[in-house]
Amino acid sequence: MKKLSLLFVVLISTFGLAQTEDALVFLEAKDPAVVAAALANPITILSQAALDRKNTQGTPIDDRDVPLNEIQKAQIEAAQGITVLAKSKWLNAVYVRGAENNINNLLNLPFVEDIEFADKNLNNPAAGRQFTPDKFEIENQARPVYNYGSATNQTQMLNVDYLHENDYTGQDIIVAFMDNGYPGVLTNPAYTTLRNEGRLLGYYDFAARVENSNGNGSHGAVTFSDAAGFLNGQFVGTAPDASYYLYITEDSDESPAEEAYWVEALERADSLGVYVTNTSLGYQDFDNPAFDHTYEDLDGQTTIAARGANAAFDKGMINVTSAGNDGYPGDFGYVATPGDAPGSFTVGSVTSSGSPSDFSSYGPTVDGRIKPDVVAQGSGAAVIDQFGNVTTSSGTSFSSPITAGAVAALWSAVPHLKNDVVTQAIRESASRYTNPTPKLGYGIPNFGDALNALLLLSVEEQMQDSYFALYPNPVSTEINISFPKNSDSAEFALFNILGEKILQSNITTLRNRIDVSALSSGMYIASITSNNKTTSYKIIKE
Repeated sequence: MKKLSLLFVVLISTFGLAQTEDALVFLEAKDPAVVAAALANPITILSQAALDRKNTQGTPIDDRDVPLNEIQKAQIEAAQGITVLAKSKWLNAVYVRGAENNINNLLNLPFVEDIEFADKNLNNPAAGRQFTPDKFEIENQARPVYNYGSATNQTQMLNVDYLHENDYTGQDIIVAFMDNGYPGVLTNPAYTTLRNEGRLLGYYDFAARVENSNGNGSHGAVTFSDAAGFLNGQFVGTAPDASYYLYITEDSDESPAEEAYWVEALERADSLGVYVTNTSLGYQDFDNPAFDHTYEDLDGQTTIAARGANAAFDKGMINVTSAGNDGYPGDFGYVATPGDAPGSFTVGSVTSSGSPSDFSSYGPTVDGRIKPDVVAQGSGAAVIDQFGNVTTSSGTSFSSPITAGAVAALWSAVPHLKNDVVTQAIRESASRYTNPTPKLGYGIPNFGDALNALLLLSVEEQMQDSYFALYPNPVSTEINISFPKNSDSAEFALFNILGEKILQSNITTLRNRIDVSALSSGMYIASITSNNKTTSYKIIKE
């Protein structure tokens, strides 16, 4: 996020200088009795919307959904020299700030299991405090104002207009944005319809701990427009009919605390039934260089943000994340966290013509996985500023929400399908799926193709729920029979082309194979009778 100039605060005691450190403090396993009681009555820990989404997708509710022990958290807060900045029920940990010895003293508390410092090399701390460059430098550059009327190119590039033409615009899908602030969202004409229809569901500043939408910057106000903005005849976001929560997870300085705030926001989103999140943020270097993430850290499992993203995906959400703007020669280069996580659907940037943007961060991750997953227009992307003006800006910060809105619109067509099925369909629709590159990942997705693939899959699943299926066909040795949900036994019969019954057998879900190896090659008719209903199938014997 854009940094404010801050004075370096030096903590002075009679014993000299005390270096301030950040750390994750992991708590002991949650009380089994508390977990059991919560899971027996999950409405006490999750909203009905969250329960409905998890039930629809078959996502399990487990001990990670149970809040961490607030009494233990309070004891840590009361410890000498310790400030608790964030907490995570998924990680069962709190994020603290304090002197190294004060943090280490927390190990004396009987419920503290482990401590993980943000500084990975405390024995060799880097001298002096350095301030990192503005991570929003590219986006914050002045851009000319255009009044061309819409975000046509960035929408048609992904074939999102096909979704809209088929009335899939994000309805009944809840989306959460994580960013630095959304000033003007309560008055901006681009969100008048959103507000009037009650689809702006709430906002919260996790860094300041206040219910406020302003935050400490306007970056979020601009990224939000690419999904939710609507100015009749001028601009349409990719998910104009979705519902939204707006979360602020950025602080006034750069530290891994922002990752911890971000994980908290994900947990809040999950508890409220959110389907899709957008994160136009990335973390790699910090004000204290001892906290910096190296390329080796970006394995999708190590950072606080990556662990949170993986848990969120495991809980059923799709976490759309910008790849980052470090692609220029001499910059860090690689996709930052949480974009490195398997649980993040990471989006790079291309120009209006589909060429890779120079600034877009690239993969692969240190463990060899393809990142970014896909790309969308981030160079000269159309946006609406905090005052309601249509303009343009550049950065993966914008290719991400364009895609997040597209994901919400797509998922509104098939909300019963799981997140991994939806994201894989998007990857397979992309222009370079069979030939990915470090800069483009799997390429530019075609959401029209993804929609058709998912609708077909949905029909197939419904048919499997309601009808018997015989496979393989043609068959050489053995016919396998899958049963619909409402049946566990049936009568199978096989007829030749003269109508003569040549085979009959009672089948069940456990005895569901028929040996046809002795039959002559040719066409046969199979019939299956169950619940007073008979269905016939043409079978080709090889």
